[in-house]
Amino acid sequence: MTTATRGDTTDVRPPGGLLRHRDFRLLWAGQAVSSVGSNVTTVALPLVAVAVLDAGTFQVAVLTAAAWLPWLLIGLPAGAWVDRLPRRPVMVICDLLCAVAFLSVPLAALLGRLTVVQLLVVALSAGAARVFFETADQVYLPVLLRPGQLPEGNAKLQATQTVSYVVGPGLAGLIAQLTGAVAALLLDALTFLLSAVFLLRIRTREPRVRPSERSRSLRWDITEGLRFVIRDPYLRVLTLFGAASNIGLTGYQAVLVVFLVRELRLEPGLVGGLVGVMSAGGIIGALLATTMARRCGTARALLIAAALTGPPALLIPLAAPGVGLAWPALGGLLIGLGVAIGNVVKGAFRQTYTPHHLLGRVTVSMHLLNYGTIPLAAVLAGAIGARYGVQTAIVVMTAWLAFTPLILLVGPIRRRRDLPAAPAAS
Repeated sequence: MTTATRGDTTDVRPPGGLLRHRDFRLLWAGQAVSSVGSNVTTVALPLVAVAVLDAGTFQVAVLTAAAWLPWLLIGLPAGAWVDRLPRRPVMVICDLLCAVAFLSVPLAALLGRLTVVQLLVVALSAGAARVFFETADQVYLPVLLRPGQLPEGNAKLQATQTVSYVVGPGLAGLIAQLTGAVAALLLDALTFLLSAVFLLRIRTREPRVRPSERSRSLRWDITEGLRFVIRDPYLRVLTLFGAASNIGLTGYQAVLVVFLVRELRLEPGLVGGLVGVMSAGGIIGALLATTMARRCGTARALLIAAALTGPPALLIPLAAPGVGLAWPALGGLLIGLGVAIGNVVKGAFRQTYTPHHLLGRVTVSMHLLNYGTIPLAAVLAGAIGARYGVQTAIVVMTAWLAFTPLILLVGPIRRRRDLPAAPAAS
């Protein structure tokens, strides 16, 4: 067994880079398979609701909201707990809980007892597990890697996650076309089990949490993380931008499947393929992110990424059968490109900039607002779609998204080439 702490040189930087880093490869493999499964679910769960249970537009949007609602309900205490607990066991337990949740859907369908309420419970349960998993993952990566390796590590993880945005929906559409949407969720359950196996094989030990840090109250820990984000000009503006852009992103995505199936009359296989193509730009973005950040500067790379994320969204409402599908495909490609670049740069910045003992709380404090707007956006898009039509909902949400890059011009980022390495107080 090896022991590694943040900045320790023992067994964390083998020759040849991260591809020869055994524990990082295991973490990477686990995230790869679970990301594919999760992105199967993003298409399969709405397809089950629409095709099997004949759910309405608002019900489908609520399903999306349910998956993200736990960030609002348990996000802050989850961040405090993750800073107190060993992260790898937390991630393994979350994987196992997700596997059980998604396995329950085909079992209920086999027994003829599947309902929209059960789909909501599954979405909520998986969403709660995701809160703990993603927070623990952000804190665990700097344990495995040195600060200088974090940009490469984040870029590899982001690229794999983005590939899953392409592969997952395509698989979901193909499986739904051949065997039914319910069967696609079996694949998701399997991927979470595989992820747990990979994580259990990691050898690196985490540093123990100091007893003094555990003895403080949970409220104090939560307040400390929130205060750090609110007072820091860089984290504050990045949090506001993430929250605003997620309203537009989630808003149109929450009703996109309904729009493609009921308005454009596309087959499930074509729906999965189109959603996959729309996500493909993220692969390019993740591969280019570190190079762009190095050549243009990390702050400028964030501004370029935001510009790619916003205005291209206006192409999505132009969707039409046949050749008209090129518009949402192009818009989605550019959005994926911008989101991936921004996520890689922002993730590496947060992990190196934030004091490590605060990283879990800072991460979840930012995600509270970033992800907390997602269920609200999904419900809002569903309500607009139910009242005025699905295409109107997509127009409103993409128009909002187009203007969100202006938020980054308010803070200090616009005046810098690179983001700072540490807070000014340090």
